[in-house]
Amino acid sequence: MMNIDNWANPEYLYLLLVIPLLIVWYWFKNSTVSADLRFSGLQVFNDMKTSPKTWLIHSLFALRMLAVALLVVALARPQSISTKQNVNIEGIDIVMTIDVSGSMLARDFKPDRLEAAKEVAAEFIARRPNDRVGLVIFSGEAFTQVPLTTDHTMISNIFVEVQSGMIEDGTAIGDGLATSVSRLKDSDAISKVIILITDGVNNSGSVDPVSAAEMAHMFGIRVYTIGIGSMGTAPYPVQTPYGIQMQQMEVQIDEELLQNIASMTGGKYFRADNNKKLKQIYNEIDNLEKSKIDVQEFRKKHESFLPLALLALALFSLEIILRYLVFRKFP
Repeated sequence: MMNIDNWANPEYLYLLLVIPLLIVWYWFKNSTVSADLRFSGLQVFNDMKTSPKTWLIHSLFALRMLAVALLVVALARPQSISTKQNVNIEGIDIVMTIDVSGSMLARDFKPDRLEAAKEVAAEFIARRPNDRVGLVIFSGEAFTQVPLTTDHTMISNIFVEVQSGMIEDGTAIGDGLATSVSRLKDSDAISKVIILITDGVNNSGSVDPVSAAEMAHMFGIRVYTIGIGSMGTAPYPVQTPYGIQMQQMEVQIDEELLQNIASMTGGKYFRADNNKKLKQIYNEIDNLEKSKIDVQEFRKKHESFLPLALLALALFSLEIILRYLVFRKFP
């Protein structure tokens, strides 16, 4: 089927309105037709059967009208348009830096802080198919779980395996941030981002968090920090002789430190005290950090009138052949 996207001379299509007028004229003309030969009587024709040509002769007019319609459409010059796009994507390199210390098992989030952080982070990554993403986890020490990659499916699978207790307990914010910086410092992306999420106070590790923030600033890395935890106290599972019991533990987040890290690197500090707020924070970061996409579109027009014109010529030719060979009239 012909694909028509545009008409070069659409005003010619108004000529199609002539066709219904021609059909009306033809009908009136043939309804009042008179005989060309006269006979003294019609008895001689009583036993003659009506020839199919009597009705098929009208097909000549139908062929002519179809040919005229095709010719009018050809004059309007239908065109198809092919479009080509060159898309230039400048992605963002993002390292998710997540605290996996024991306090992340607190149940002020559903099901707990760590699982909530993993779930929302995975959703965030899924919305950014053009970016390279890495994963760093930290507790009493830090290590890279996933280097920068565009294989987001792999990262989602790794997220499932991240658990508290994988490494020595503690909260080494400086080590986690420094490890993330080392993954981004050689990146040539237009934007380099660290999203650091923690629920505690820096109490271990060998790198001072402020020094790590200075390194991030030096390499042009923006750090978004998220303090996760409710205000006041939070229920925390504690093993007792009677099984796991919930005890209220004080929530301690070094918000001043996290604010300083974000401020020093041009990022922003957020406080998440429930699952809904945590999702809102990731949505805001998603809006702040958008990949740059340049789209260049090339359009080329292709004339489509020639097949219509050739078909109209073929129908005209067929009509003439039928008129003078099959439906020939007496002179």
